[in-house]
Amino acid sequence: MTDKQHITIKGVKDGLVFLLDDTCEFSALLEELQYKLEKSHQQLLSGPIVHVQVKLGSRRLTDEEKERIAETIRQQGNLLVQSIESQVPETPGPGEGRNLKVLTGMVRSGQTIEHEGNLLLMGDLNPGGSLRCTGDIYVLGALRGLAHAGTEGNEDAIIAASLLRPTQLRIADVISRPPDEWMTGDAAMEFAYLNEGVMKIDKMTQLHRLRKEPVVFKA
Repeated sequence: MTDKQHITIKGVKDGLVFLLDDTCEFSALLEELQYKLEKSHQQLLSGPIVHVQVKLGSRRLTDEEKERIAETIRQQGNLLVQSIESQVPETPGPGEGRNLKVLTGMVRSGQTIEHEGNLLLMGDLNPGGSLRCTGDIYVLGALRGLAHAGTEGNEDAIIAASLLRPTQLRIADVISRPPDEWMTGDAAMEFAYLNEGVMKIDKMTQLHRLRKEPVVFKA
């Protein structure tokens, strides 16, 4: 194998940084990593313990793929993997669904709105209408249809509305109980969230307890 350029190894104050190309095939990346550790960069990777930071660029990896990279590096006895990081969050946490979509008007029966990121509806969601997104859902109006937040498994997502009277709520894989079992008498300015896998409803004034940091949207 010839020396490729998918991986750049740089020396820094605290050890080494491995810069991994984020466009090539993962298998090619792994093959080159093995080659550089065993052949071309062996003289650099010898001696006392060296701390390694792995930078993935915009590449998203599964936990299994990260472990394969870490294991390949660990085979060089003096290397200690400190971190494997992407420039994008692996799973959006509170407020991290930065791609905010703002809708105005009414979502009627039969309509479904889907979005990657946070969704803000300035209007009503009618029965039979649906909102689905990977982040949070905010409705400045009446939420009377189906709302599904955190569709890709984000259990930190919330669903908030000026008037919360849904036919059904979902957060990640958790589906709300029948509305008459959990809805309060006063449905104004409430939000739904997950607590240990169970959906809860609380007043918007209590949201700060769940999210201690301010939420900043970047449209």
